[in-house]
Formats: sequence, C-alpha cells, structure tokens
Amino acid sequence: MSKLVVTGGDGFIGSHLVDALVERGDEVHIIDTCIANGGKNLNKKAIHHDADIRDFSAIRPIFNQARFVFHLAALPRIQPSIENPSEYHDTNVTGTLNVLRASRDAKVKRVIFSSSSSVYGDQTLFPMKESAPIKPKNPYAAQKLMGEIYCSLFSSLYGLETASLRYFNVYGLRQPHEGAYAVLVGIFLKQWSEGKPMTIVPDGKQSRDFTHVSDVIRANIFAMESDRVLTGDSINIGTGKEYSVLEVAGMIGGDTVYIQPRSGEAMRSKADRTRAKELLRWEPLIELPLAIAELKSAYKK
Repeated sequence: MSKLVVTGGDGFIGSHLVDALVERGDEVHIIDTCIANGGKNLNKKAIHHDADIRDFSAIRPIFNQARFVFHLAALPRIQPSIENPSEYHDTNVTGTLNVLRASRDAKVKRVIFSSSSSVYGDQTLFPMKESAPIKPKNPYAAQKLMGEIYCSLFSSLYGLETASLRYFNVYGLRQPHEGAYAVLVGIFLKQWSEGKPMTIVPDGKQSRDFTHVSDVIRANIFAMESDRVLTGDSINIGTGKEYSVLEVAGMIGGDTVYIQPRSGEAMRSKADRTRAKELLRWEPLIELPLAIAELKSAYKK
C-alpha cells in the first residue's frame, strides 16, 4: 500500500480520483478546505486534512512518506480569474509552488499536476500538439502555464519527477454547473433538467474537445504507474474529437437562447493524443454522445 496525496480531493475531478485510488487499496490523504463543495464529495475511507495549499507550513507535514502526489486543487474558472487575478494567482501559482516544495522536501517520487488546455489560447493548427505556441488568453490559463513551468523547473533543478496533464473540457457526474465552457455540458444539462433554455454564447460555433472524467482519472493513474521517467512533460488529455456548442445542445435537446459573448475564451480546442499514448499508454474510452444520453438519465432523477 502506497501513501498518496491528492490536493482538491473534494472537487469534481479530485473526488473521482480519490474514489479510484481508495478502490485500489492505497492510503489516500486529501488536502482540501472544502469551501467550494462543503465536503459532500469526500470519500470516508480517505484521510482528510482541512488545510489550504497557500499555507506551506500547514501542508508540509502531510507529504511525509508520500510516494505520489496528485495536485488538482485550484480556483478553476476563466471569467472570475479575469475579475480577481491576484486571488487566483495566490492559489493557482503560489499554492502549486508550495505543493512542489513540500513534495521535494518529503522526497516524493512523482507529482502529477492538473493543467488545462486553456494554456493554448487560440491556435491555427489542429489537433493541438504540446509543442504548439502557447498563447494564454486569461489569468487562469497563464497561471496553469506557470504551474507547468514550475513543475519542469523542479524536475530539472531538484530531480523531482513531474508530469503536467492538460485536460480538455472535462465533464461527468459531480460536474460544476457554473463557470466557463470547461463545464459546458454541466451547464446545459442543469438548464435542461430545470426546463430552462440552454444559453448559447455568442453564436454556438465555438468547438471543444470534451473529455469524460473517468478517462481523466485513468490518465492520472497511468501517469502514476508509468515506467517512464517524467521530467516536467506536458501531456494532452483529450479525445481528439471536437463538437460545437450547438452540437452539444442538440445532443441534449431542448430550447436555446443566445446571450452576449464573453472575453478571454478560445474558439476551438482539439487534442493531439500522440504523446499521451507514447508516454502513458493512454487513450480515451468514452464517447460524448453516449455519455450525454447516460447523464440525461441521471439528471432526471
């Protein structure tokens, strides 16, 4: 049994990861203030530490004897990051640095960092390769990129193995229902279940690569188990398929309404999965149309 640390273990993706790790029989330690979700997603078989990643002295002892660290804790929304860049920086950059420092000091073998496809910004070549020019369009994306840079530096300077997984628009059960297009599926399903029109911004032609949370969890576990030495590698975690906002609304079915456009969001995203297959032996299993049909059943309950 290995000791594993998961930051953000009460969150959408983090709680699913904790469930999977507990099921494996690992000793899982969660670091989460539970401000966002109130502890409703905490796995009772995991050990919960009510600590803030911005407070290095509070989190440092938790990492002792840990073998792997999954860093998911973050303030995760694009629009609020534009309105409150300093607050988001404290958690998403300083917090990430604290996690890396604690991991280095505790001689952790590997840190798997949850990054985002938002670091790419607007691109002209698709699918998007990890070698593409990075063009963050908002503070959240810039902060995720800074986290990746710190991961790479800690690998080269201190020998701490790190991998940065660039998630493409994760959806699934427990998904949040507020925020930017990273949770578009959740927003639409909630609106549909309440009999409200789905809000289209601005014309619905933007397209996204949507990745099911179970595939993201598999990617994290594969990153932990990989026999490759990971030295700050950035790795796309997406399906390699894209659907427009209008197509997603059509899969769900129901009325739509058009609202004003928002700043700081890219028009397209589509992952190149080559590196994930080479380094992690990972490929997605879940198709969006089938997953939406299953989620609609869950939202009706």
